[in-house]
Amino acid sequence: MAEDFECMPTSPSESIDLEKFRKLVRSYIERHHYKAAVFWADKVVSLSNGSPADVYWLAQSYYLTKQYHRAILLINSHKLTRNATCRYLVALCYYEVGEYHSAFDILDRSENNNVSRIKAEGEAIAVPEIDDTMSIECSTHLLKGYIYEASDNRALAVESFRAAVQADPLCYEAIHALTQHHMLTVKEEKDLLSSLPLSRTCSEAESAVVMAVYETRTNKYSSPSTPLPQPAAPLATNADFITAQAEKLYYNCNFAQCHRLTQEVLKKDPYHTECLPIHVSCLVELKQSNSLFLLAHKLVDLYPESALSWFAVGCYYYLIGKNEQARRYLSKATALDRVFGPAWIAYGHSFAAENEHDQAMAAYFKAAQLMKGCHLPLLYIGMEYGLTNNPRFAEKFFKEALDIAPEDPFVLHELGVVSFCNQDYISADLYLRRAVALVEESGVVVVPEKWATLLNNLAHTCRKLHKYEEALHFHQQALKLCPGVSSTYSALGLVQSLLGDYEAAVVSLHKALSLHRDDTTATTLLTTVMDQLMTQTPAFQGDDNVPQLDPPSDIVGTDTNASDITSDITPASADDPLSDSNLLGSSIGQPVMHSSDVGRDSLSQSLGQSTALLIEDMVMDDQSP
Repeated sequence: MAEDFECMPTSPSESIDLEKFRKLVRSYIERHHYKAAVFWADKVVSLSNGSPADVYWLAQSYYLTKQYHRAILLINSHKLTRNATCRYLVALCYYEVGEYHSAFDILDRSENNNVSRIKAEGEAIAVPEIDDTMSIECSTHLLKGYIYEASDNRALAVESFRAAVQADPLCYEAIHALTQHHMLTVKEEKDLLSSLPLSRTCSEAESAVVMAVYETRTNKYSSPSTPLPQPAAPLATNADFITAQAEKLYYNCNFAQCHRLTQEVLKKDPYHTECLPIHVSCLVELKQSNSLFLLAHKLVDLYPESALSWFAVGCYYYLIGKNEQARRYLSKATALDRVFGPAWIAYGHSFAAENEHDQAMAAYFKAAQLMKGCHLPLLYIGMEYGLTNNPRFAEKFFKEALDIAPEDPFVLHELGVVSFCNQDYISADLYLRRAVALVEESGVVVVPEKWATLLNNLAHTCRKLHKYEEALHFHQQALKLCPGVSSTYSALGLVQSLLGDYEAAVVSLHKALSLHRDDTTATTLLTTVMDQLMTQTPAFQGDDNVPQLDPPSDIVGTDTNASDITSDITPASADDPLSDSNLLGSSIGQPVMHSSDVGRDSLSQSLGQSTALLIEDMVMDDQSP
């Protein structure tokens, strides 16, 4: 019987229609019957004596069934690496099994066809049935980008992704890789879009649609209300477009409106992979721990191998204050996806919440390396430098963040804090007023504590500049947002005493002590203000016959006239009972959590600790009132 098989002809019989079997293989692949496709593709290869096109489709079937090494061996055994399409498939298989060096070596052959290699391997093979020059060039650059990215070579990854878009301007995967991971600055994004050769493949109307779609993915710090051009108007209700609008709202600090849009998207598509990170970041910002708990458990049940699922779990534990558990799950998220920037930011927040500044900065620096075009890692690095009393480096990173996001009130707030600490009160006043103006213009609805701190800090700066009426106004505005903060009442009492309104100052300081009975600052200030009030109030009111006695100078300390007190504020010294060094000590208030995050990132987002406490603590020098 074996001899009969050996005598059979190797060429297919004229009665066999190989095209029928080839179409059958394509049909099984399209219907996702990959095992059937592998079976019949193998038979077609034998019947056609190893036709290059048939070998390619068998290797493709092996790839779809995750038999990567079989696909590599098949193409190498038929010496088809001289064909660009087959060579790309081999490189893709090497990439899937983590052999990045071998994958890059295969792709590099097309660019470095030296004489010795051509002699060893032979001339290139053209297979018209599978060759597509533009697609293969784009795919090659795209795969190189992924290999560079997996090897932590971000600069070359960016160049490869750019080359992929130039080869095929409709290759969204390359645009997504550049924008989702914040690889480009705003200027670089604009330059990339303006250089796309859309006229080569699209009509004018089609080009308008493509540009409108791409622009929603770029310039995430622009206004979210930019209208679509007429050809792309029907895209206004598209889930991807709404998600892009929500992301811009997030980066513009309008978390409530962003949350409304993400909910709208998730009602239609509960597992929208690009919307979910933004939604998780919003839940953290709005402190909706119950909703985040349910979402995280649902994602873990459905997608246990997704970094996003464990990112949501880590954010939940961070939100409820269990930082050790948060780090455990966030670490798992970064292990599953090493370039998932929001997870690295949240990982840093879990350390910052426990004042572990070195570990927090290490995580933020990793996020900054991954998210070149996002301002959040730079902002958080600056905040950690501020908390470790290094204002020079803090200002450096804050200004870099401001270059990326010039309209972010939190960045302006932090710059105002640094300027205040450097005793540059005029610059601090400009930064803080600009931040307040942005908040008022945007009309955003954010957690009140964040804006109350901004108003208090602006009031402290106004007090330093002797603008007591404005300082009083901003403290009162802060109390409207957050009425139960003892430090605000203490600061309000100080300003009222500087204005000579000692009775109102006593009331404010009593309120501060009722909220925080161990507030030594309020106690010291209250004692001093009561002494000043006693010097101005007659012992027997209404009886003109009682002579007014001057109290001893060692009790009063300074002139008893309120106008004299306010006029002698500028040269205040350590002996002045109303000087900051005597009245305020060095601590009022507690660390305030920063609300700007993730994501972008993303996630977001969305989760840090603010150095705004440096002003909120009212650390004053002896040269100002």
